[in-house]
Amino acid sequence: MVDSSGTLHLGNSPVLAVRDFRLDVVEGPDAGRSFGPLAAVVRVGSAEANEVRLSDAAVSRFHFSIERGPRGLMLSDSGSTNGTFLGTYRVLSAYLDDGAKIGVGKTVLSYRVAKEARVLPVSERRSFGQLLGESPAMRSLFSMMERLAKVDAPVLIEGPTGTGKELIARGLHAEGPLKDRPFVVVDCGAATPTLIESELFGHQKGAFTGADQARTGAFELADGGTIFLDEIGELPLPLQPKLLRVLESGVIRPIGSEKERAVRVRVLSATHRNLRHMVNIGTFREDLYFRLAVCPVQVPPLSERPEDLRVLTHHFLGHALRAIGFEGPTPAPSRETLSFLENQTLSGNVRELRNLVERAVILGEPSLVHGGELAPTLREINSTERRLLPERVPLEEAKRRFEREYLVRLVTRHQGDFRAAAEEADIHPKSLQRLVRRHELKDTIAQEMGP
Repeated sequence: MVDSSGTLHLGNSPVLAVRDFRLDVVEGPDAGRSFGPLAAVVRVGSAEANEVRLSDAAVSRFHFSIERGPRGLMLSDSGSTNGTFLGTYRVLSAYLDDGAKIGVGKTVLSYRVAKEARVLPVSERRSFGQLLGESPAMRSLFSMMERLAKVDAPVLIEGPTGTGKELIARGLHAEGPLKDRPFVVVDCGAATPTLIESELFGHQKGAFTGADQARTGAFELADGGTIFLDEIGELPLPLQPKLLRVLESGVIRPIGSEKERAVRVRVLSATHRNLRHMVNIGTFREDLYFRLAVCPVQVPPLSERPEDLRVLTHHFLGHALRAIGFEGPTPAPSRETLSFLENQTLSGNVRELRNLVERAVILGEPSLVHGGELAPTLREINSTERRLLPERVPLEEAKRRFEREYLVRLVTRHQGDFRAAAEEADIHPKSLQRLVRRHELKDTIAQEMGP
């Protein structure tokens, strides 16, 4: 049986299956053409890189895509100029039904789904490097990564914040033929254009104000290995042709130098942005996109793989317990804990889940935490955040409010025993007392403790 998300259930073992589809052009300059069989991810537009390329002048270079969502195949507009329509309704994203009519520019396409499902290859593995997952979606991703690790083609890793894009890059490097060579990370959004250019390509002493000594760039450091360009969508437009030149020629020139240097690196990149939309509006070069996205990889958000919640929670629970000195076997997270987490909107994905579990272990009652029960503390954290941040506040104010709440609960839990509370917080008792005085919490703590 195939459910609406494309998961085929054979007994108790889910595997990933898809129904291929076709796009038939029923109106417009390309009327009569048919594209298919197709399977997600499919890009539609006028650019050559699209799986479905249309000649309609009113169609954007990257107009829309069809990708797998948690409840089936989903159409997503790529920031097109003239919009994407389902029937008479303009849509940004929508699930597709068999027979749907998609309007773009002067073109109408008919979406037709195959009757038979096709099973996709899935890995037997439950992890790839530090990336964990038992869901069919993740095991299908692992299968793709196993193939990509064996080649040196550029890979563009796309997905929401917190899904583990850097872990994918590290896994591809660690399991490939370059595993014993350098792996160099560059955050493309972390500095000014001049500093990013220097970080990428290096500079000579005196090349610009503040260049007191020469610097070796990331491409040279990664020579013979892998360079990972994180958040490539943040790279300033003036630097994009310089990066493209290096990718095409394999030659770098440090800032202020007259000499070029040949480098050979594998290029992996990642972004949470929609680069196709950025190409449409002119903030990302189309030729650079094509060069980076030879092998695109889409990382599913946690909401599309609920089967992974248990294994991830168990992993983060064990890591957090070891960090506070717990030496026993990692307990299984309780049903109540998993039920609470299943009902949360984890927009920060796996990273947010990890942070929630770590905070619950630090702030929770040890006897409960050691048994895998985090739900009471998770509910408190959830309630506290809503109470502390009912409106937009500056970061320092948010930190002050959280610290006050933490101190009250910490000292109250230990019934005013500052030595025991300080030991749990891993600070000196006098430091804890100073914090309580600074926030003027003596009366508040007394009220919480009661008579």
